[in-house]
Amino acid sequence: MAQAIVPAEAAGTGPTRARTRFSGLDLLAFALLGTGLLAVATGLVPPAGALATGGRILPILIFLGTVIVLAELAARAELFDVIATRLTGWARGRNVALFGLCFAFAAATTALLNLDTTAVLLTPVMLATAARAGVPPLPLAMTTIWLANGASLLLPVSNLTNLLAADRIGLSVGGFAGAMALPQAAVLVAVGACLWVFYWRGNPARYLPPAPVRPRDRRLLLAAAATCTAFLAGVLWGERLELVSAVCALALVAAYARWDRAALGWNLLPWRLLVLVTGLFLTVEAVGRLGLADLMAAMIGADPGATGVVRAAVTSGLLANAVNNLPAYVAGEAVVAAGHRDQLLGLLLGANVAPLVTAWASLATLLWAQRCQAAGVRIRWGRFALTGAVTGAAALAAGTVALLLTR
Repeated sequence: MAQAIVPAEAAGTGPTRARTRFSGLDLLAFALLGTGLLAVATGLVPPAGALATGGRILPILIFLGTVIVLAELAARAELFDVIATRLTGWARGRNVALFGLCFAFAAATTALLNLDTTAVLLTPVMLATAARAGVPPLPLAMTTIWLANGASLLLPVSNLTNLLAADRIGLSVGGFAGAMALPQAAVLVAVGACLWVFYWRGNPARYLPPAPVRPRDRRLLLAAAATCTAFLAGVLWGERLELVSAVCALALVAAYARWDRAALGWNLLPWRLLVLVTGLFLTVEAVGRLGLADLMAAMIGADPGATGVVRAAVTSGLLANAVNNLPAYVAGEAVVAAGHRDQLLGLLLGANVAPLVTAWASLATLLWAQRCQAAGVRIRWGRFALTGAVTGAAALAAGTVALLLTR
């Protein structure tokens, strides 16, 4: 069990501290980008293919960059802290109620913003909330990361893979949500049951509710609430995601420029994340040309029926834990026929909900692990892998059955 936790400022809920050295994630991002650029330079990935890849991911990069800025500034305005402490107050000191409210909060953050936002910003808030309530931090930490992955099926914004799938299939926001609503509900039931059994049921039945958070600047809190609400409204209305996120992020930046200019800086831009995503796409295209595409085709098959859906889901889930969920989805998508919608959704299901075993299975898990380390929370990776394997298998099975029922 994790024992130690530091104050919220060190955990990352306050302004981001400048880094003086590269982290392992930074080096991974540069290595992937370098590998991808080398593949282009040597002709393994033709220039036309690289340009096509760039054109496809540019809207995704704009969305990802601006939504992280929006969420980071909302966190600095203490919006997430206010919500989290309200939830612990509403639970009235009962462990089972706190579990339900934290579960709902993490699931909603993932579904309505995205899983990386949950990993980066909700993790320190949950850990700080655990410290203020005097409860063990690990159950809240595991709730955050399992729902960052497990609750990322419902909307195109919830996961980068969803944006790719929605574009490939041609589904609107409403159409995508309609197709994934039942699988998402089934996955949440499975993840919730595993969270309770593995991490929450051993907590004391009662805890002392923390005092409410008093925001430093109520104007910024209201601006953050308004821009996040506008973002969600734009997403649900069906506007272009990168446009909605950019407009809302700029609006919140303008509020900070007026009331807290010192909080603005280039460190708000998640350039490491953007470099990593770009490198991943180029590298996966290169590896696909070296034989990964043939392997994926053999494992997934060409059956558009139930068997093909199951094979696609299991294959992407296994590859996500072995490599990473984003290249697992991209590699699988390349070999699924355009008209096989259910098979593509099965591929998406496996890539989203199954990567709970290894630290590198999703970018969200890497970001979450960094936040936990910064907060002094020790993660026992053996237990993480074992409980994650059981939960990932249960979530994948439940979601796949639900997906087949919707066909």
